[in-house]
Amino acid sequence: MRYLLSWNGYKEEMMTDIKAPAARPMAPRPLSPHLEIYRVTWTMAMSIFHRITGSALYVGTLMIAAWLVAAASGRSSFETAQWAMGSLLGQLVLFGYTWALLHHMLGGVRHLIWDSGTGYERSTRMNLARFTFIGSVSLTIVVWAIALYLR
Repeated sequence: MRYLLSWNGYKEEMMTDIKAPAARPMAPRPLSPHLEIYRVTWTMAMSIFHRITGSALYVGTLMIAAWLVAAASGRSSFETAQWAMGSLLGQLVLFGYTWALLHHMLGGVRHLIWDSGTGYERSTRMNLARFTFIGSVSLTIVVWAIALYLR
């Protein structure tokens, strides 16, 4: 052992002879669970759909913004955008965008209910998840039926 002179003037031991204990061998750790061991539930599926629709809304919003830019750019640009949105593919994309918007909105309502501290019972969670999906599909059909009727 050696001694050091510390800041307060006292001698302190410097332990140079002490060795660290040998590390224990690591026990094999379990792997993270994978999706194939889980049974897909309504709440799990709606959580996944909520993330997917949130991402899809970015693309759809860019599409709506492009339509608005075309409207501001002039008659020929707007007619081209209207043709694209009015085509079968454009209508399908708009239908999907409507569903994504309504599904994401109802998922937000579901989370708002949970944030209030209610709806955590198993049956309530499952019913809210079912309502999110069934409600978004139903509302999408209603919105499109009204839009096509008023057209």
